[in-house]
Amino acid sequence: MNTDNPNAALAMRIVDRLTRHGHEAFLVGGCVRDLLRRCEPDDYDIATSARPEQVIALFPRTVAVGAKFGVVLVVDDGAQAEVAAYRCESGYLDHRHPQIVEFSDARHDALRRDFTINGLFMNPSSGEVFDFVGGRADIETNIIRAIGDPRERFTEDALRLLRALRFSSSLEYDIEPGTWNALRALSHTITEISAERVRDEIIKGFTRPHPGKFLDLLDRSGLLGILLPEAAATKGCRQPPEFHPEGDVYEHTKLMLAALPPDPSPALALAALLHDAGKPATMQLADRIRFNNHHKAGAEMVEHIGRRLAFPNELRERVKAMVLRHMDFINLTSMRKSTLRRFLAAPAIEEDIELHRADCLASHGDTSNCDYALRHLAEMRAESPEGKLPRPLVNGRDLIDMGLEPGPRFRVLLRAVQDAQLEGSVSGREQALAMLKSLALKPESPS
Repeated sequence: MNTDNPNAALAMRIVDRLTRHGHEAFLVGGCVRDLLRRCEPDDYDIATSARPEQVIALFPRTVAVGAKFGVVLVVDDGAQAEVAAYRCESGYLDHRHPQIVEFSDARHDALRRDFTINGLFMNPSSGEVFDFVGGRADIETNIIRAIGDPRERFTEDALRLLRALRFSSSLEYDIEPGTWNALRALSHTITEISAERVRDEIIKGFTRPHPGKFLDLLDRSGLLGILLPEAAATKGCRQPPEFHPEGDVYEHTKLMLAALPPDPSPALALAALLHDAGKPATMQLADRIRFNNHHKAGAEMVEHIGRRLAFPNELRERVKAMVLRHMDFINLTSMRKSTLRRFLAAPAIEEDIELHRADCLASHGDTSNCDYALRHLAEMRAESPEGKLPRPLVNGRDLIDMGLEPGPRFRVLLRAVQDAQLEGSVSGREQALAMLKSLALKPESPS
């Protein structure tokens, strides 16, 4: 264990204090799996013979996150670890919550868990591992296997359907046939799980390693059609081979996910998944296959998907904006300087560029537009570290002072002057006022 990691150091202290007070305590679950794989865990969980009230009495800062299930969160100087009493559960009626929870021992606690690779216990001081479920063998052979009867495990908590796919893709493990068959047979039960829990698992799947494999597993299991029918509809949607030699929209999306940088943000990953979701609905056969305004149709789909899967508002709006803007890169090199600067001044423009880079790598392979965008973005940031546009030299008050009545024309006039400012033909307020006055005195063009 890397005791420089605050969470790891806290976990060691928790286990030490519990054992010194006569309780059994071990690291458990994913952190043990990762340590055996020689990977640094993100989080540390502890299983113990101590009851929740005993844990709370031993540590000054705790949060009872699941008192009914014996789970206590111990926090200390920004670090945290989840401490759970050994338990066994039964009587699942809603594919999620057990009706009966009983405190037990380590062996029975292991048997209630989801997959063998997550059912291991470790003494952090000695490194000794306690394996009641065959998890070490499955780690060594790269296998995802449900503990006990897979149908029972998935019936207890249907979110395990998605967790199995996520572990398989991110760890590059194969799902054992019995577990896979049960997963496919029970895929329909995912609808019993809250949108928020499904959303979180989907986001994890697409932001961890190998998101393209996660997409394929969702499709093969039947879960893609249930949870994201808009993405499932891209299968078989042909594209013009001169622009997309890789194949249909689904294949392009899968390759694009694989081309994302490591640890993409949820917005970037979801935009990659859904950027072409509007293509099946807008496909036309004319001189060639065309998808006119598919970016607008895709943005509408993001709105519906975001509400269906309970995306936070900020995330939903960010993904919509990225989907709407992804086609603008086609005209990047022909944009006027003012248009280009406005485009590059958008919030999180770096992610827009990363989305376009992945789009290119998943199709024709030419990323020169990304280089062009980054070069001009660097020039903008040499002038303004945040890459923001300069403050306009004139405003609506100036037009009112010239005797004009506020109206839609104000926006047109002010935009024209700001364009000139961005392109360098107007460099000061006096020049800007002179240009504004000249434009204001011209008669309006008939509509």
